Amino acid sequence: MKAIRIHAYGGPEVMRLEELPTPVPGPAQALVRVRAASVNFLDIQKRRGELVGQAFYQRAAGGEPEFPAILGSQGVGIVEAIGPEVKNVRVGDRVAFWGSSYTTHAALPSVRLIGIPDGLSFEQAAAGMNQGFLAYAFTHFAYPIKPGDWCLIQAAAGGIGLLLCQMAKIRGGRVIGVTSTEEKAKFVRDASADAVIISKQPDSKQAGIAKEARRITDSRGVSVVYDGVGKDTFEANLDSLAPAGYLVIYGQSSGYVPPIDLMTLQEKGSLFITRTNGLPYVKEYPHYLEQLVPWIEQGKLSIRVDRTYPLADAAQAHAAFERREISGRALLLP
Repeated sequence: MKAIRIHAYGGPEVMRLEELPTPVPGPAQALVRVRAASVNFLDIQKRRGELVGQAFYQRAAGGEPEFPAILGSQGVGIVEAIGPEVKNVRVGDRVAFWGSSYTTHAALPSVRLIGIPDGLSFEQAAAGMNQGFLAYAFTHFAYPIKPGDWCLIQAAAGGIGLLLCQMAKIRGGRVIGVTSTEEKAKFVRDASADAVIISKQPDSKQAGIAKEARRITDSRGVSVVYDGVGKDTFEANLDSLAPAGYLVIYGQSSGYVPPIDLMTLQEKGSLFITRTNGLPYVKEYPHYLEQLVPWIEQGKLSIRVDRTYPLADAAQAHAAFERREISGRALLLP
């Protein structure tokens, strides 16, 4: 098999395409022939070493050695072989998974495999199935959007940002999307955003974003902010919220949010904050899958794949991601 591995932390240049023995699935494992792997900011943070020292990510790694490490966090493929005690999948099944995915083959615990619904291509599944679930979980459960709620979505032209826009509209919300350029704003509008704030315009730095959000909402502020940026947008997010509003943080592309005095939340309107992921809502995944294909068929949800790369060009994909060139999703095709 071939895989992208790193032997030290650093820039895209530390990523190497290497040939390795194809694994044999052990008890309760399945061997997946990977057909597509999504490029996520989490992969870039792992490559840079930014997850070191974070207990949550160390537990998620399950005690794997630090180096060499196969990159990737989500993928899709076909089950090629199964080990003893596997009952939930069969050879030939199309599956999505969380785990190291920048590889042609992955031996994974079978419990991590989720069947891909009929009607979804491998590229659609890699780009939107798991990320779509996160958008579903955040808009339906972390803060259940009510009809008429104003929602501010940071990095709205990103892969999960576009999905959040559409999920918010499915819930009946009104969406303000924040993105960096007018070119990206087109995709945010295509995702049904009611208003777009371009953060690189002279009057739309972070303080200006909060001011513009209040202008759009007739000074009240938004009911919820969904944010994967972290440190750089934190103050503007709080200042954009209506009284008793919710800030749902799910990532930290600009760095981790520093400690905060809880009295700040009271002073700014008795606000609520959560730093979340999809794990508390995993039991809702089957219900989400039942709705995913119908939403796509009805035109309520679209999955934008900005570009694809051969596995060997994974470093180019990372470089484009870090230059913020991608609107939607980037995929590696092993």
